[in-house]
Amino acid sequence: MEASVILPILKKKLAFLSGGKDRRSGLILTIPLCLEQTNMDELSVTLDYLLSIPSEKCKARGFTVIVDGRKSQWNVVKTVVVMLQNVVPAEVSLVCVVKPDEFWDKKVTHFCFWKEKDRLGFEVILVSANKLTRYIEPCQLTEDFGGSLTYDHMDWLNKRLVFEKFTKESTSLLDELALINNGSDKGNQQEKERSVDLNFLPSVDPETVLQTGHELLSELQQRRFNGSDGGVSWSPMDDELLAQPQVMKLLDSLREQYTRYQEVCRQRSKRTQLEEIQQKVMQVVNWLEGPGSEQLRAQWGIGDSIRASQALQQKHEEIESQHSEWFAVYVELNQQIAALLNAGDEEDLVELKSLQQQLSDVCYRQASQLEFRQNLLQAALEFHGVAQDLSQQLDGLLGMLCVDVAPADGASIQQTLKLLEEKLKSVDVGLQGLREKGQGLLDQISNQASWAYGKDVTIENKENVDHIQGVMEDMQLRKQRCEDMVDVRRLKMLQMVQLFKCEEDAAQAVEWLSELLDALLKTHIRLGDDAQETKVLLEKHRKFVDVAQSTYDYGRQLLQATVVLCQSLRCTSRSSGDTLPRLNRILQDCPEEPEAINDEEQFDEIEAVGKSLLDRLTVPVVYPDGTEQYFGSPSDMASTAENIRDRMKLVNLKRQQLRHPEMVTTES
Repeated sequence: MEASVILPILKKKLAFLSGGKDRRSGLILTIPLCLEQTNMDELSVTLDYLLSIPSEKCKARGFTVIVDGRKSQWNVVKTVVVMLQNVVPAEVSLVCVVKPDEFWDKKVTHFCFWKEKDRLGFEVILVSANKLTRYIEPCQLTEDFGGSLTYDHMDWLNKRLVFEKFTKESTSLLDELALINNGSDKGNQQEKERSVDLNFLPSVDPETVLQTGHELLSELQQRRFNGSDGGVSWSPMDDELLAQPQVMKLLDSLREQYTRYQEVCRQRSKRTQLEEIQQKVMQVVNWLEGPGSEQLRAQWGIGDSIRASQALQQKHEEIESQHSEWFAVYVELNQQIAALLNAGDEEDLVELKSLQQQLSDVCYRQASQLEFRQNLLQAALEFHGVAQDLSQQLDGLLGMLCVDVAPADGASIQQTLKLLEEKLKSVDVGLQGLREKGQGLLDQISNQASWAYGKDVTIENKENVDHIQGVMEDMQLRKQRCEDMVDVRRLKMLQMVQLFKCEEDAAQAVEWLSELLDALLKTHIRLGDDAQETKVLLEKHRKFVDVAQSTYDYGRQLLQATVVLCQSLRCTSRSSGDTLPRLNRILQDCPEEPEAINDEEQFDEIEAVGKSLLDRLTVPVVYPDGTEQYFGSPSDMASTAENIRDRMKLVNLKRQQLRHPEMVTTES
């Protein structure tokens, strides 16, 4: 029977064990009767419970029962005394009925109990409260009977509830711990198969029960050895009531079983942790080798433009984001495995290392695939970027070639040629860069099969390879067409440079002839005073004529080349239309070579020549710009004319002499 079951009855204090003892060391059982009618059934239950507390040894020494009838009627007292015969007949050695002063009939009461002594089996005495010390020491009596023993029924009841609760919980806990520990010992070899059966917890917390037991033991020990008001305070649950030994024994057993249980829990926790790690490892491995690898298998293209490659990169970043979550789990698992390896048992090392190796292999392989794919897309993006830049350069070069040029001079043509050459060189550099990027991308694609997990990527790779090679070939053809057009444009512009040069040189020839004419008119004005001087002047004049003729021929050739170039370029010359007339006019304005005077010639021809010279001296030279200029100054012209006339007189005289020789003789 437990106190908690009959707690309302026990709280009524119908009977109690104060902890006091009689002179035979028997326990004192007190039954305080009250004015109200006592429920005999409840009293019987209370007595049964109280008498179940002491040990058999203690019970053998007998009980002294104090029936406090001072506040009750005689019939009730008699009933209680008789009931003691049925409840504890062998244990009761003396019943002290505390009577009220001058209330009951002494003869009747004494006679009745004396008469029933043999039948009851124990002695019953009627005694006043102040004479109770004749049978029991005052220190063993409570204050209600004039003694010094302190007793708090509610405190006792609370401690009893704690004790019984501890006893019940600890006993149940010991059974559960023993079952767990024994089951764990028997199931070590088969724990993996039957781990679910053993994976249960005690119904109460062992720490709480142990703490309760220590607090209870401390309370019992304190009440046992510490007195109150200088006296000795006996506990109702002292060592004779088996309170302390029982608590201590339960605590020792609990500590032993709990220590074993902690080890079992540690082993079970380690096993559970290992199984959880194994489960998580398989989750990571299954995802990476399943959906993760499938995502990478589906992403094989490289795009056909920058935008397409960027879209693929964005998609790849989403895949990487999903993988990063599993990689975070991998890092956490790897740390847990490392911790278990440092503190694990020998039997777990092989399994832990195997899990760690499997997890690392899969994660590193998947990370390598992600990095390879990222590098491939980055290379494709760079390839398409270079291709786009090169395409723009070719478009710019083609646009420049498609626009007809109308340069103003040779310098602008040279500048344009230089710009064309620079653009063509830039295209060459861009094409070379495209080839390098393309070859690098092709090399990466050729390695793609190494992580295809058996998937045939030949078709996908062929599409990528065909695209890359197609882009490079297309750029090569466009570059070749631009080179051909640059060659044509270069030839045309060189012809234009040659045209401008011919025009400039022809104009220079006209300028030279003009300067030659000017020099002739200013310096070559004398006709000579005699044949020798005239001969010298004639030779000098021939040189003037030769120079003028060669300059004219050179200028005419230049003008002819200009015509040919204009026809080739399908354009009109800026100067050939008026340069040739100017050239002819200047050549015509040059004085003709004077004819030599020969004594053998006819005198008429000499006279005609002289007159012609005199006429020419009076005719000015007309320049291409319409201005006129005479040979020398007027005085020079007059002197020359006078000299010609004197010569003509001499010629006439000579002719007269030839005609009339006799005149020469007579004069002689």
